[in-house]
Amino acid sequence: MHELPFDETILSRVLATRPRRELSADGMGRAAVLVPLFWREGVLHVLFTKRTDTVSTHKGQISFPGGRVEPGDPSLLHTALRESHEEIGLAPEHVRVVGALDDTVTLRAMRITPYVGLIPDPYPFNLQEDEVAYLIDVPLAYFLDPGRLRVEQMPHPDGVVRPVYFYSIGEEVIWGATARIVKEWLDAMLSPFDKPQSQA
Repeated sequence: MHELPFDETILSRVLATRPRRELSADGMGRAAVLVPLFWREGVLHVLFTKRTDTVSTHKGQISFPGGRVEPGDPSLLHTALRESHEEIGLAPEHVRVVGALDDTVTLRAMRITPYVGLIPDPYPFNLQEDEVAYLIDVPLAYFLDPGRLRVEQMPHPDGVVRPVYFYSIGEEVIWGATARIVKEWLDAMLSPFDKPQSQA
């Protein structure tokens, strides 16, 4: 497995200083998700939910906890934390938010704002059984293996054909907005390390 060249300090600093892409929500629904991270034996893991086959949308897909903005939500971050509490029993006070990622748009014309948060491990999750079948945690470095990534070109709501990413994790496939969040986030985090160092 590949090693990530950044630790918690670098993770927080990059998210705090890099310019974040904010998209207009005109004509689109709005949603927010939490990208939960935790350290286990020195390895950074990312947590996903496996949706049930009874939910109204995205049946059986792998996603981050989160959902649509409700009228009473004071902020997008509140939406992400509220939905995470409802879906998997993760209390907002147990999440240390370290930053926001770029907005992304789903094939169903939903604008999603992702927030990265560090959570304890182990944790007594309590799944909302009608929405979440089970949880999946993956070492973040697994996504650096090019053999796990497949790319297809698909039309988006604006009519533009763009790449859609698919990650194979064992028998599971992570795709769509969730895979794009992971791909674009890792690209941004790793870009400073890809640049040649200046010579003294």
